[in-house]
Amino acid sequence: MSTLDVARKDFLDVRRAKIVWFVGALYTLFMLLLVYFGQNNRPDPSILNALWNLTAVGAMFIPLIALVTAYLSIAGERESGAIKYLLSIPNSRTDVVLGKFVTRTAVVSASILLAFLIGGALTLAWYPSPEMDTFALMAALTVLYALTYVAVAIAISAATASRSRAMGGSIAFFFVTSVLNVFGPLQLAIDYLLNDLAGLEVSVNQIMFVQSLISPTAAYVNATGLAFPDGFNTIPPDLPWFLQGETMLVVLLAWLAVPLALGIWQFQRADLG
Repeated sequence: MSTLDVARKDFLDVRRAKIVWFVGALYTLFMLLLVYFGQNNRPDPSILNALWNLTAVGAMFIPLIALVTAYLSIAGERESGAIKYLLSIPNSRTDVVLGKFVTRTAVVSASILLAFLIGGALTLAWYPSPEMDTFALMAALTVLYALTYVAVAIAISAATASRSRAMGGSIAFFFVTSVLNVFGPLQLAIDYLLNDLAGLEVSVNQIMFVQSLISPTAAYVNATGLAFPDGFNTIPPDLPWFLQGETMLVVLLAWLAVPLALGIWQFQRADLG
């Protein structure tokens, strides 16, 4: 067998996980509500406002979709003992990690793209200026954002030997990088550590960059400047290069590649008993 063989077998398991489709359906529902209310009873509606609000919704819901889909991908099979069968077929441990990543990537991407396809169709029907280029860019950025959390969840799952530890690690990562980021404490904590404790006199923009290195959610929100016009809503028109959308893309790609590599490394070293 190979990576693709592992992925095909794993797809049969993950597609039966009702919680995955439930969370994905909630995101689709939010998409429909934002697109609908964005044009309802408005003389000149703009889909840009709906997409901007969707970014805030996605910052919380996309990590949930990704983590719920992937956090038990390997840890669950290690706890049940099924991982020994999977490795005896034979598959390498790298094949297992990459195969699980391919499967969970396909499921998460399909869930998000379906939401954007439905939202895009309604946008074409309801909005005089549908801004489909912005719509497509937001869809691509959102999928990439989701895949960073899939990679993290796979890494956590590969590094843990039980369901409870995988769940605990995923919840902790979600809380720190998404919840604390969205509601503000993460930025305040970075400011306190760098400026108050270390006395470095770090600027707000530099704190935002550090925040993006710590949190895929912060990198995703900053990367949306690629999709929206300069200065739209709260996007500053004169961001430094390290907060530009292109730089945030590199950060998001690093958040995808590095955890996956660490997950492979940890799984290769794991004692499977």
